[in-house]
Amino acid sequence: MILLILRFRSKYIPLKTFSFLFLLTFLISCNTENKPIVPIPSNAPNEAQLKQIARQYGMFIHFSINTFNDIPWSDGSLPASSYDPTTVDAEQWVKTAKDAGMNYIILISKHHDGFCLWDSAYTDYDVASSGNDTNVIEEVAKACKKFDMELGLYYSLWDRKENGNAYINGENTVPYTYVKDSVADQNYNRFMINQLNELIDITQPYTDVVEFWFDGGWTKENYRWPLNDIYQTIKSRVPECQIGVNWSIGLPENIDYHAVYPEDQKEGYPIRYFPSDFRLGDPMLPANPDPKLFTHKDKTYYMPWESTVCLSERWFYNTTDSTYKSIAQLTDLYQKATAQNNILILNAPPNREGKIRAKDQEILLELKGQIDSLEGSL
Repeated sequence: MILLILRFRSKYIPLKTFSFLFLLTFLISCNTENKPIVPIPSNAPNEAQLKQIARQYGMFIHFSINTFNDIPWSDGSLPASSYDPTTVDAEQWVKTAKDAGMNYIILISKHHDGFCLWDSAYTDYDVASSGNDTNVIEEVAKACKKFDMELGLYYSLWDRKENGNAYINGENTVPYTYVKDSVADQNYNRFMINQLNELIDITQPYTDVVEFWFDGGWTKENYRWPLNDIYQTIKSRVPECQIGVNWSIGLPENIDYHAVYPEDQKEGYPIRYFPSDFRLGDPMLPANPDPKLFTHKDKTYYMPWESTVCLSERWFYNTTDSTYKSIAQLTDLYQKATAQNNILILNAPPNREGKIRAKDQEILLELKGQIDSLEGSL
């Protein structure tokens, strides 16, 4: 019998030994690939969180079917054809943020109505069925690459078109609570994961998504959302992307309590939507002092706060929206929101011509002057 041997780094290894080492390496590799991605417990920000904190200041862009109907929320019944921008000037949006001294943008990809700003393979309620089929997600990603601006995406978990409008406690009662339907939940959860992969597919040729901003979680108990699948899907493809869900913190006696405001959050309170990386609660500012350490299954996690606030009175463009916060108010807001290692995004909604309004640009530039003066004096 001939003993087969292999040469490895100037030493000869029997084939039987080599086979064992190969199998061991393969098993370790498989175990690593299947290992779930979860936040690491810590009393301090991790590297990706430090990058988010360093971004500090960004722009929220609300632009969708509501822009063309003078309403803040809709239920999926508006015809897709009513979305009909004259143009989609994504470069103007991103350049406006850049000129204002902002470091990233958060773009609405899908709001509560379910209308998608890209041509999704999983629904017809999108730009491809509208009066302007521009893939807004792709155009903004291209513009971010051109102007060296980082990109985040807002995505509503609550989808009144795809996931129904059946409430336990009535149409006009907050929080809205969906009737429990495990089959509908499973179908919709798969729908969401598919759409999140579409969004990453669209953006990755141009830029990585640095943040996913999820909304509408309060319409169901937290266990009904595929939070682990969402986290795995995003982190496996964009490892440093930060993930947050609006109204992020619960009460010790009721993790689904809605809503626990910043001033009521205490160190050690439970993370309502786990896994996630940072806290949201629009349009609130952080408390002072702001607790940063929250828990899940007796482990502690560091979570900064991101404030989201309107320049004017509306999230989406509205023909009656003409009242703006003063520069003094915005300057004070900026100081409070970005202190204590926290983050601010200001909402500047494009109009029906697909452009950010001249008044918004003027205010943002004036605010930049105030911010530069403040930071120059430090």
